[in-house]
Amino acid sequence: MTELSLTLTVEPDYIKKDKIERRQTLENRQQLNQFLAAIERRAFQIALISTRNPDDALELVQEAMLKLVEKYHSRPEEEWSPLFYRILSSKINDWYRKQNVRNRWLSWLPSRQLNPELNYDPIDNAKSPTKGPASELRQKEATTQLIKHLEKLSPRQQQAFLLRAWEGMSVEETAFAMKCSEGSVKTHYSRAIHHLREQLEEYRE
Repeated sequence: MTELSLTLTVEPDYIKKDKIERRQTLENRQQLNQFLAAIERRAFQIALISTRNPDDALELVQEAMLKLVEKYHSRPEEEWSPLFYRILSSKINDWYRKQNVRNRWLSWLPSRQLNPELNYDPIDNAKSPTKGPASELRQKEATTQLIKHLEKLSPRQQQAFLLRAWEGMSVEETAFAMKCSEGSVKTHYSRAIHHLREQLEEYRE
């Protein structure tokens, strides 16, 4: 009787393996949720600059997050960032293609402003305690002008600049996110920097 009891209390290997896999999956999902929470605001800002529409920007970010969770939740954590921005970049490109089709149809309608200027600052500038009011005002003006001229860049130049300068991604990671060569990233980024420097020369300190 004692031997039978001991035998019944021992878990089969497949049950142990299943428990370990479920625990790992739960831990992985928790880490993924933390990752998404950390990049959510920055991703929204990138999408907002590209679309100039908060609703569209939010929808693009949510779609990119859902696809990352669905397709790549089991990938190593260090791969999530380039994978996510690659997905977001694709979503933004799809959005532009749809807008171009929509604008061609709307061109037959009476002229109207399709993208009214938003009273919204997509970059949340933290105030520096070491700077006076005049410096903070100038920084705010520079930020407003930066957003204005970013919106005038081509979509690819926007993406290259935002991923490299804003997100701090490497050329290799940016190329992966944008689905292009590293040489193309360098070209788009260089042209974006050249344009922005020309337009924002008076704000360079």
